[in-house]
Amino acid sequence: MSTHAAHPPRDESAPRSLIFVVEDDPAVTKLVLNALVEFGFNAEGFQTGTAMLRRLQAEKPDLCIVDLGLPDMDGIDLVRRITTQTSAGVLILTGRGHTADRVMGLELGGDDYMTKPFESRELVARVRSILRRRMAANGAPGAQQRRYASFLGWRIDCAANILRAPDGSEHLLGTAETQVLRCFVERPHQILTREQLMGARDLLPTDRSIDVRISRLRRKIEVDPHDPVIIKTVYGAGYMFAAAVTWT
Repeated sequence: MSTHAAHPPRDESAPRSLIFVVEDDPAVTKLVLNALVEFGFNAEGFQTGTAMLRRLQAEKPDLCIVDLGLPDMDGIDLVRRITTQTSAGVLILTGRGHTADRVMGLELGGDDYMTKPFESRELVARVRSILRRRMAANGAPGAQQRRYASFLGWRIDCAANILRAPDGSEHLLGTAETQVLRCFVERPHQILTREQLMGARDLLPTDRSIDVRISRLRRKIEVDPHDPVIIKTVYGAGYMFAAAVTWT
């Protein structure tokens, strides 16, 4: 079952991004949809993961807001399926207080998370932040022309989110993971701040999502992720990609 929010008149400058909201509590769904529509987004609500996945076959959203406690499937599994089947951003909305659940969601490609109860204006602010970061990454100058980057035997296809290892094996990266790696290969041997890597100027000091993505990338490309030589931590400053990069 899905709920389609009404679309009130808006000026042409308002954002038109499509947001899917997967939440089994009708009151929470109504709150989220009303907030999104009020601020100019198109929004559709779904009470089950199955209903959202069915809709996904016909319509691709710009971002999905996913509750982890769904009646028909684990929200973590739904996050995984969204990030592998689409390029949509993901905001995890959960009543679970366990850090492990939030970290797992980010590991699977989620862009951010919020815990219940929440303030609707903060939710909208986080939605906008995710969309800004993704638009900045996807619209980076030269990104369309500079698709393939190679370093130390690795090759990243920035358009297809595929990382090929020196032995020829391929890894399908999450969109958020690809954005961070692309930021690195665009500017090797430069110290990049957490804000630069996330494409956000309003990053909270407590936001650790970039650290999760760095850890995930290190596990893929470093010989020893605990003693990295490619993605180096520059304490007090950020991170640096310490490898020569060639583009084709």
